[in-house]
Amino acid sequence: MTTSTTGTDTLTRDALAVLQPGFAGTTAPDWVRRRLGEGLASVALFGRNVATAEQVTALTAQLRAERDDLLVAIDEESGDVTRLEVRTGSSFPGNHALGAVDDTALTRGVARELGRRLAECGVNFNWAPSADVNADPDNPVIGVRSFGRDTGLVARHTAAWVEGLQSTGVAACTKHFPGHGDTSVDSHHAVPHIDLDATTLHERELQPFRAAIEAGTRAVMSAHIKVPILDPDRPATLSHRILTGLLRGELGYQGLIVTDGMEMRAVSGTYGLEHGVVLAIAAGADAICVGGGLCDEDTVQGLTDALVAAVRSGELPEERLADAAARVHALADWTATTRLSPAPEGDRDPEIGLTAARRAVTVTRTGPAAPVTGPVYVATFHPAANIAVGDETPWGVGAELERLLPGTSTGSFTGTGTDAGARALEAAAGRRVVAVVRDEHRHPWMRTALDTLLAAGPDTVVVEMGVPQSVPRGTLHIATHGAARVCGTAAAEAVVAG
Repeated sequence: MTTSTTGTDTLTRDALAVLQPGFAGTTAPDWVRRRLGEGLASVALFGRNVATAEQVTALTAQLRAERDDLLVAIDEESGDVTRLEVRTGSSFPGNHALGAVDDTALTRGVARELGRRLAECGVNFNWAPSADVNADPDNPVIGVRSFGRDTGLVARHTAAWVEGLQSTGVAACTKHFPGHGDTSVDSHHAVPHIDLDATTLHERELQPFRAAIEAGTRAVMSAHIKVPILDPDRPATLSHRILTGLLRGELGYQGLIVTDGMEMRAVSGTYGLEHGVVLAIAAGADAICVGGGLCDEDTVQGLTDALVAAVRSGELPEERLADAAARVHALADWTATTRLSPAPEGDRDPEIGLTAARRAVTVTRTGPAAPVTGPVYVATFHPAANIAVGDETPWGVGAELERLLPGTSTGSFTGTGTDAGARALEAAAGRRVVAVVRDEHRHPWMRTALDTLLAAGPDTVVVEMGVPQSVPRGTLHIATHGAARVCGTAAAEAVVAG
């Protein structure tokens, strides 16, 4: 039975209901449990809240002891963006790898297996998938999080991913509306501007969202981007024209609208966190994602007070806040009535992630090269981590090659200091090098490093674990289309197979 909220006024309960806050720790803080009794209807889990699957299961059970219709949200895209496996890397490849295979049945199966694992941990709301068309190859924040550059491919795989995930009773949240793929600016740091004509907007950016809506996505996440053709003044998250006029009106979407993280500088740095939250609800958002950075009770109290004050001042219509809260509760009701049931015997495929990663690997041979049969030196070239991915999740092929080729050693290099390739050559001390890069095309220092390595050793093996935009380098070039743990495993197998 849902905990009673008697004693808390309706306006405050509605304000709490639209928040999806994070918190610190691997157990439920007292303040979160108390707020659940006052009307808080959702919480968000981040990497800091995750130690093991068993611990997450215990945490969600602890939370639901306070409120049994609770929405527990997580940002689990799989691939490069993982929270459930933040310390090991994901058991599932991300969107770009699935798009490279282009088998919607496989995509649906991967999302279904991921959904089962989330549901078994008590998570019922996933801020995924990304439906962005990666139109700008220099995009610093989407990249391998996108299924690809082709609109039709992105649309059909977005729909398949939504269907697979929601078949387990976990609600999907298709993002980042109206499309974050054609930008070279990361909205974690500033407001991206996407200058599109009407034809491109409707035929490219919006098609995957139309497909997701047709597939029944239970939620859509807004982007903190400005699209002048739609609204020259405000980013999508704060735009009534975009959220209510376009998404609700033109596209006919009636599910939950969730904001991207409100601490992101695109909103908080321009409008302020509290005012930004009020503007988002007024524009048509129903739920506020907050807590990736600010994860304390004072933040929740401040946002609640700001929403209540905005209603009382007339800035925010009371019925708009009530409607938003009702949509949150409606999604909670859906998850409660579609909770995961045991999978039929033989219906589970725990190895589907590795299967998909192996199918996504592309091997290009540009000349004869001796097979890799003995120990190598693995030089991993690390770009600066983007905030969505984070820098705590391991990636690469080193650990798996150490297992497959005993005696292999590894080293990590960044773009600071002297030529990273020269430093890697010195560390390799004459051994054959496996050079691992991530989005080489976006990082001139990586290109320089590969030039150095290939000039000294043409048999250097190159492994690209980002978007394979550049012409394949070396006599053996392996593209994984993502840096999930299983992608690293698949790449290491390809190195040994030659």
